[in-house]
Amino acid sequence: MDETAGQGAELGLRLPLFPLGSVLFPGMVIPLRVFEPRYRAMMTHLLAIDSPPQRLFASVAIREGYEVGDHGQQELYRVGCRLQVSEVSQRSDGSFDILATCRDRIRLREIDTAGQFPMGVVDLISDQVVPLHATAAAGQTVAEAVSRFTAYRRKLREVRGDPMPGPLPQDPEFLAWELAAAAPVTLPERQELLETTDSIARLRLITELVTRETAIMSALPSLPATDLARTAWSPN
Repeated sequence: MDETAGQGAELGLRLPLFPLGSVLFPGMVIPLRVFEPRYRAMMTHLLAIDSPPQRLFASVAIREGYEVGDHGQQELYRVGCRLQVSEVSQRSDGSFDILATCRDRIRLREIDTAGQFPMGVVDLISDQVVPLHATAAAGQTVAEAVSRFTAYRRKLREVRGDPMPGPLPQDPEFLAWELAAAAPVTLPERQELLETTDSIARLRLITELVTRETAIMSALPSLPATDLARTAWSPN
């Protein structure tokens, strides 16, 4: 669904690959517990890099299979994120607790499992530029997305906590990624948001999904929509 970034895009990068049972979005900061031997080897490799901004790895969501076990048990999505290790501590058993920041999106082209840990050949991808003549329509899309998400937050506060405390970003790209991260949708829907080609299209899709969830919560007030078969982050 997405396109490779235009002129100046980085293609064919080799990065350590860490599949997860979650769809990540640029801007997210996620905690990870790294305990499998192959991913502990990956962390040892990354920590040997002198420059912290270069401690980068790729992650894609697992379409089918498990986060642990043989690679043959996993079917992976191809669009994911490039992450930077921002904080790390090692436990006495050799496992790691890390914080990783999602920097940008990648498309996975190839997987190499011959070494101590999996490596991916990836292309960096970026959103298409919204044409200037679409600026007015884009403003309406942003306003509608904020309105629908605000209604969802108001409904959710009746049964549980706010999914995104604090003010919403004004920039359409930042807003789209923050709402995508907070939207109460399934893993395939999160993947669709990640693969959507530009921030305005992503906001339109978020508006549809949040409107649907708000309607479900109104129809089933005793069962918040966020409890209906949602895929939570896994800490591995």
